[in-house]
Amino acid sequence: MKDLLADLRRWRQRDEKIALATLVAVRGSAPRLPGARLGLTGSGKLSGSVSGGCVENDVLHHAMDVLATDRPALVTYGISDEQGFEVGLSCGGSIDVLIEPFRDDEAWRALEKAVENREPATCCIGLAPDRLLARKLVIAGDGSVLSGIDPGLDPDLVTQAQRLLPEGAARALTLAWEGGEARVLIETFAPPLRLFIVGATHAAIHLCRMARQLGYRVSVVDARRAFATSERFPDADEVLRAWPQEVLGKESLDTSSYVVTLTHDFKLDIPALACALRSDAHYIGALGSRATHARRKERLIEEGFTETELARIRAPVGLDLGGRTPEEIALAILAEMLAVRHGREGGPLSARRASIHADG
Repeated sequence: MKDLLADLRRWRQRDEKIALATLVAVRGSAPRLPGARLGLTGSGKLSGSVSGGCVENDVLHHAMDVLATDRPALVTYGISDEQGFEVGLSCGGSIDVLIEPFRDDEAWRALEKAVENREPATCCIGLAPDRLLARKLVIAGDGSVLSGIDPGLDPDLVTQAQRLLPEGAARALTLAWEGGEARVLIETFAPPLRLFIVGATHAAIHLCRMARQLGYRVSVVDARRAFATSERFPDADEVLRAWPQEVLGKESLDTSSYVVTLTHDFKLDIPALACALRSDAHYIGALGSRATHARRKERLIEEGFTETELARIRAPVGLDLGGRTPEEIALAILAEMLAVRHGREGGPLSARRASIHADG
């Protein structure tokens, strides 16, 4: 999303005519989820995607019509034919794409600001009936409501948006309206997941960068002055030169929190893991060999933790990818974090029997 926002800003500065395509519905299998966006210009530039490349060229053609008429369009793509004459998806699903002239209005700027500052926000987009198509209601990071779809719908949309905000996803809802029904896409931008990296090591530099690219809010914690510097961690949201218990002990670690220790130093590892175990942190990982972790467990048992509680620690941390370099270690850790986040084991997709996109 941030790359798209940067391109939209650059195009606006050049006074380009811009259309915005949003994936608003998915039926069956499809490469992208609702809320995926594609920016297009009158000169043919593209940024983002609404599929795996299956329909983007056709979306561009529709965008030219949208820019010419200054009216939005809702386009459905189904399964492409074997000869490739019909544009569609090869994966067997179907999607709806809303294509509209881009409006650089107050509502968009509020949404843009919230996304860039990683604040909670919601964007509601009218889909049906036709007279509601592309109308928007935006709830900004400060809770203010901008624009609106319809006075008869807006209060219900605000309530639904508050309910759905923790999901951080997009969902189409059908609501009662004027004796009939209205269909609206509610896209929520939840506060980012938080990653606390304890130990400003070489692998931590790469884990910080990769996690930030996936939208985590990253805090690096280390009491060692030579290691915990913003110069070493330019991608971190914050670098905290402190003992782990001084930071994690004051944080409200919850199911949006991930804690990883990368030090092998028990002066840092043990208090960090103890704080994490006393919390509702969703993921707790610790770098080190099985022998190292066995000694960690002994220390933590002395502090009163049970074997059941210690089983929450993923150690040795990361998926078994066979890597040994700091970059590869960071990738293995982030891969395990992602698998845990989505309730998966992290095995090869070729061995999965259930739907690739099914939960769990």
